[in-house]
Amino acid sequence: MRQTAPAQQHTLEVAAPIGPQLLRSLRERIIRTELVPGMRLSEQEIAETYTLSRQPVREAFIRLAEEGLVEIRPQRGTFVRKISEADVMDARFVREAIEADIVRLVAETADAHVAADLRDLVARQVEVPDGDPAQFLQLDETFHRTLADAAGKGRAWKILENIKAQMDRVRYLTASEFPKQLLIEQHLAIVDAVERGEGEIAEAAMREHLRKVLSDLPTIIGAYPDFFEPGQQPIE
Repeated sequence: MRQTAPAQQHTLEVAAPIGPQLLRSLRERIIRTELVPGMRLSEQEIAETYTLSRQPVREAFIRLAEEGLVEIRPQRGTFVRKISEADVMDARFVREAIEADIVRLVAETADAHVAADLRDLVARQVEVPDGDPAQFLQLDETFHRTLADAAGKGRAWKILENIKAQMDRVRYLTASEFPKQLLIEQHLAIVDAVERGEGEIAEAAMREHLRKVLSDLPTIIGAYPDFFEPGQQPIE
């Protein structure tokens, strides 16, 4: 029997535009696997959980389909799209290309205030309890966004947010087994290079950090085969 979205109530800010809020909420729920791959999404049920009409829900589904997070099947319904290995790999490739240039730009300025902000974020990651991977990942997101803002590439980061959604889905699948200490060490290596103004070393550290999914993905596909598109097998 195919799963459907749970009826848990969700609240949106009345004073802010509803459409962007709904889209962001549904996107986050998909990325965090609260809405799991293959799940059927009912317009009516989603509308009821957010206390909305069906029109904004329909519009959100269309946007999510454009982002590759849901699949709208005529006469059958809307389903959370299973994860595509190819999409994850493409997202990693684009993200690495952009963020490697971003961190080099930041390092070349050797701004002490930026380095201090980044170091503070890593310190906060160290303090995150092992049972709270969502908080750790949120700080990770802030770490990378801080680098983009420091390089004056905030618009590039907004583009990346949609592209990297497929990578983020994979990361949340393994959140309970997150290699926290390794990721902290990789972040510190990036911060150290930025602080010293070593652009080439900062770039290399960022590339190593973002390539971890290359070694992790085959194991993840093997552990969660039902969450990935058919025909994708662990790579030997």
